[in-house]
Amino acid sequence: MSFLLSKLETKTEVDEAIRSTEDVVLVLRFGREADHGCLQLDHILSKAAPELMKMARIYIVDVDAIPLYTKYFDITLIPSTVFFFNAQHIKVDWGTPDHTKFVGSFKTKQSFIAVVETVYRGAMKGKVMVTSPLDPSEIPKYELVYKDI
Repeated sequence: MSFLLSKLETKTEVDEAIRSTEDVVLVLRFGREADHGCLQLDHILSKAAPELMKMARIYIVDVDAIPLYTKYFDITLIPSTVFFFNAQHIKVDWGTPDHTKFVGSFKTKQSFIAVVETVYRGAMKGKVMVTSPLDPSEIPKYELVYKDI
């Protein structure tokens, strides 16, 4: 289903999308086209896109094509979904240690729509961090492992 979503293939395209998307939520899905989890998430995103047309723009970004953003957002697990509003990175409290991105696939289209609506409403009020509307059982759990360099 990734063929139904717009792709950003260069750093310049990602920068331009972040800067030029105004008054709607920018959703960036980081992952790989051939990954099963990404295909599952892309299916949900493509089904939700028409309903969110006035509230969000959804793009997919290949983690191998743009390693700079992969490193910047610490994308170690895929798929990962990042949200922006008016060039501001919007963080979501998922109940996990990482508030910068959603790791994994949303369970349903309605779950994704609820998150985008929450991000949109919070961002319109000037918030840079919102609380997830999802049930904690719908949020994938993972351990953050920090390695000393």
